[in-house]
Amino acid sequence: MTIAPSQSHALQTAGSGEVEPLHDAVERLLRAADAEVVRSECEAFARCLLPGVEVSWHETAPAATAGESLFELGNDPQTGLALFLATPEPDGATWADMIGWLGRLAGARLRQLAETANLYEAISRLALAERLQRALYAIAEQAGAEHNMRDMMTALHDIVGSLMYAENFFIVLYDAQSRTVRFPYFVDSVDDDPPDPETIRPIEDIENSLTWHVLQSGRPLMGASADLEKELPGPSVSIGPPSDDWLGVPMKHGEEVVGALVVQSYRDDTRYTPNDRELLTYVAQHVQTALERRQAHEELERRVTTRTAALREANRVLRQQVLQRQRGERLQAALFRIAELANTSDSIENFYAAVHRVIGGLLYARNFYIALLSEDQGKLTFPYSVDELDGAREPRELGRGLTEYVLRNGKALLADRAEIDRLNRDQVLSTTGARSLHWLGVPLIWNEKSMGVLAVQSYSPEHTYSARDQELLTFVSYHIANALQRKYTTESLKQAYASLERRVTERTRALALANRDLREQIAERERVERRLKYETLHDSLTGLPNRTLLLQRLEQALNHYRENPGELFAVLFIDLDRFKVINDSVGHLVGDDLLFQVGGRVRACLKTRDVVARLGGDEFAVLVEGITDPQAATHIAERIIAQLQTPFRLGAKEIFTSASIGIALPTPDYTRPEELLRDADSAMYRAKDEGRHRAAVFDDRLRREALSLLELEGDLRRALTRNEFVPFYQPIVDLETSRVVGYKALLRWRHPERGLLPPGEFLAVAEDTGCAEAIDWQIFQQVAKQTRALTRDEGFISINVSGSHFRSPDLDQRLLDLLAQHKVPARCIRVEVTERALLENPAQVKRILENLRAHGVGIALDDFGTGYSSLSYLHQYPIETLKIDRSFVTELPAEDNEAHSTAVVRAIQALANSLRMHVIAEGIETETQMKVLRRIGCRFGQGFLFAQPAPASKWLGAPLSLDI
Repeated sequence: MTIAPSQSHALQTAGSGEVEPLHDAVERLLRAADAEVVRSECEAFARCLLPGVEVSWHETAPAATAGESLFELGNDPQTGLALFLATPEPDGATWADMIGWLGRLAGARLRQLAETANLYEAISRLALAERLQRALYAIAEQAGAEHNMRDMMTALHDIVGSLMYAENFFIVLYDAQSRTVRFPYFVDSVDDDPPDPETIRPIEDIENSLTWHVLQSGRPLMGASADLEKELPGPSVSIGPPSDDWLGVPMKHGEEVVGALVVQSYRDDTRYTPNDRELLTYVAQHVQTALERRQAHEELERRVTTRTAALREANRVLRQQVLQRQRGERLQAALFRIAELANTSDSIENFYAAVHRVIGGLLYARNFYIALLSEDQGKLTFPYSVDELDGAREPRELGRGLTEYVLRNGKALLADRAEIDRLNRDQVLSTTGARSLHWLGVPLIWNEKSMGVLAVQSYSPEHTYSARDQELLTFVSYHIANALQRKYTTESLKQAYASLERRVTERTRALALANRDLREQIAERERVERRLKYETLHDSLTGLPNRTLLLQRLEQALNHYRENPGELFAVLFIDLDRFKVINDSVGHLVGDDLLFQVGGRVRACLKTRDVVARLGGDEFAVLVEGITDPQAATHIAERIIAQLQTPFRLGAKEIFTSASIGIALPTPDYTRPEELLRDADSAMYRAKDEGRHRAAVFDDRLRREALSLLELEGDLRRALTRNEFVPFYQPIVDLETSRVVGYKALLRWRHPERGLLPPGEFLAVAEDTGCAEAIDWQIFQQVAKQTRALTRDEGFISINVSGSHFRSPDLDQRLLDLLAQHKVPARCIRVEVTERALLENPAQVKRILENLRAHGVGIALDDFGTGYSSLSYLHQYPIETLKIDRSFVTELPAEDNEAHSTAVVRAIQALANSLRMHVIAEGIETETQMKVLRRIGCRFGQGFLFAQPAPASKWLGAPLSLDI
């Protein structure tokens, strides 16, 4: 197949001068080096045919203008662009075959160029892959090479340099746990202050540097250092000289960054490419693997070296221990032999000889002797002596020889000839006999005294003694001394045994007598212990079990109930009604007799296994087991009540009593026996509240009431610490002029959850728990602070003072001190007391009230007419105001009627007028009541008709007259 065109008519007519350029253009086209040359040669070829031809690249065919011819010559596979020929000649179609032939030539050349480029690219990639593979092999070889870490990292630098420009290269290692970095390898042609490869630095030292960002982000960074510092977040920090191009990639262990590789260029003509970044990233992971293997190898070598040294030292110590053990075994055998000799030797002479043989097995002992003090300790005897030069050693008086020196000092002496001569010259010693070259003597000590000397000596320089021999002989001497002591004491022991046998016989006889007496004492003590145990668990008066025994039985019953919930039991709490009256009227002896008979009657109403216990006073408790339903417990309680209704015959008197019984039944909520007893007690009090002489069962309502009461007690104590109690004020007005003359301070509680509470909802509980006085003083404090602002130094404020306050003898002084503290005139405070308060301690109450009155404090008698209404109060106590109780005011009739309450109020008013006292009517709620009071002559009053109680803020600045 040929691509040469057939010569058209137009071409045939062309002169030879025109054909030559066409052939040159075709030759150049076939030799074109790239696509642009192909375009230019095609354009040159076409212009030989048609002047004004334009050849250009386009993605799609351009729109042809009028009169213009457009031909597509071919496509470039590398760029995807098409080559178009545009001619303005209208007769361009006559050259279509030639242009088509040109297009086929151009297309063929473009395909050849694309294939050649692909081939070159493939060869380049292959060469790069080969270089990368060689580099990775080299990296892997470095991990197992024998050179040190520094040489390995230099080799890694060379390997990276074979792949890219890496004249400036460093490795950084990062420990995320300790947040530290180290630069084990750093080569830089410009930086003259490289980091120490052994220094471990905190990562904060390089914070916000390019290396820090690579370690923290785990992503590569590439570019000029100045540009990167501007692009990265945080303040820019430059460490080292700025580089024209910088490339850093992280080294990772899994997902954790453990370091980075960094190359940088200070040359303007050297830049890193994305291929370099990918290549360095790939190489970094193999470098990381090589570093880990190398570090593991070095760590293993270090451990092997350490372990080898440790084993070598252990081997040395073991050899020493073996030698010591061998010496110790010989010493142990010698000691065993000495101990055996002390028990088996038939005579002391044989014992000495055997000891000599034993010592001779431990050290040089050819010359050996034993010296002992005589019984009077005045002479030195030699019971055993073997010596080359001195044949026999006779007893002698204590002198200044070597033996006496050891005996006198109680310490071993190791001396050679020179030392012995020195001691002689210093007149410490005065030796006689044969002169030894080496002498070793140790004391024989028993009973903490030096009783003898054990000595060995040498007359030959071949045999010497060392400090170790001294230690050995000293150690052996202790056992020899013990053996000698046993030998010498054997005879005395025999005598002592005979004496001991006699004493044992005598002592045995005495012990038999003492043992008989001791058994009698033990029996008596057991009887006493049983009696004490019985008394500990039983009531001394009735003989019934006491609270301790009852709680033990209750705990057993509760445990049994947890295991068998179907088997019920009940706890009955019994309290005798009006027992105090019986005690006060007929005496405690009769009362005790009554309690004894009550216990017997209750016991008679129960089964044998049931428990009746006296808890104290007139309180009894019963544990009834084996009941089938709660109704059975109620029947038992009713039976007990019926039994106690029968009169008791106590001496010549016939006593009647009754009982109130509370019943508690077990539930899974109970964990302790005391809880059952507590709830039965609560049920008993409900029975008393319902009229006594009956039984009541503890139920959920009582539990809720108890919980509510407990919660209220806690809230009261917390309210005291948080100052939640506040005074509310109700005006006291002049009934004729409606002018406010004073205020009555009323207690209110701002409860954080229940809102504003009147005293009726909590005051009884406060009195029972002892909080009432503290609450009153909290109110007194606030009233004292607000009095001057409320009264404007003209009116007064009344405060309620309960009877419990009058038990404090300094009540008057405390109130006066409080007024003085807040600079309140005494006339602005009026103390209201009830008749009950006047009864408890009349003398003290009278003194307190008189002192208050003497200082100007007003005294008012509250709720007059509802108590004892004794006229003696009115002249015994300094009372200036009577307050008519609201119960009388509420019952006042209309103006045209006259009722009993009207007469009472009229009488109170008349009495007050005669005694020149003021009268204040409480609880005025209607105008009719106010008019009746005016007609009677009552001048002052308070009530809802005038105003509701409100806090002080409402009355500050309020008008003194009210519109009624």
